[in-house]
Amino acid sequence: MCRYAVISYKPHYACFNCQKTFKRRLKKDIKEGKEFTYEAKCPECGQLMANMGFDFESPKKDDARKWEHIKSLYSVGITFHSCGCSGPGYIPNSKEKLQEYFQDLKGKYLKNMDFWRTRTEPTNNRERDRDWDKNWVELGSVTRKHREIIKNQEGIDFWLERVKEIESKINLIK
Repeated sequence: MCRYAVISYKPHYACFNCQKTFKRRLKKDIKEGKEFTYEAKCPECGQLMANMGFDFESPKKDDARKWEHIKSLYSVGITFHSCGCSGPGYIPNSKEKLQEYFQDLKGKYLKNMDFWRTRTEPTNNRERDRDWDKNWVELGSVTRKHREIIKNQEGIDFWLERVKEIESKINLIK
C-alpha cells in the first residue's frame, strides 16, 4: 500500500460529552520520524476523545441511546480498529447483545478451564508429543513455546484470569 493511501485513512475519535466525532491524522503522518500519538482533544469541549479506530461510523448527534451504547462498548475495550480489509469483527449492536456476547465468551473460557481440569499431564517427552498432537489448540492458547510441557494449573490460571476479565467487563455494562 502506498504511503498516501495510509495518510488518507485517518483514525476516528469520539467525544462522548459533545456526541461528535473527528478524524485525526497521526503525528507520524505529519512529521517524518517514528513519533506518533493516538490521543486527541475535542476541539469543542477540550476533553480527551476516545480513539474508536478506522472503521467507526458515528451515530447521529441527537441519538442519545446509540451514543450511550458506543460509550459502553468503549468502556469494555470494544473499538473499531482494523487494517480496513476485513473490518473490526463482531460488534454487538445493543447492551443486551453485548451482555450476551460476553456471557458466551465466558462460557467458552469456562469450557477451556474444564479441559485443563480433566487433562492428564504428560510425564515424559513421548506423552508430551502425544499430548501436543491431540490437544495442540488448547495447549497453544496458553503458550507460544512449541512442545513445551504445560502444567494443568498453568492452564487453569490462564483461563481463570480471562474469566475474571470478562466478569469485570460484564459488571461495567450492567
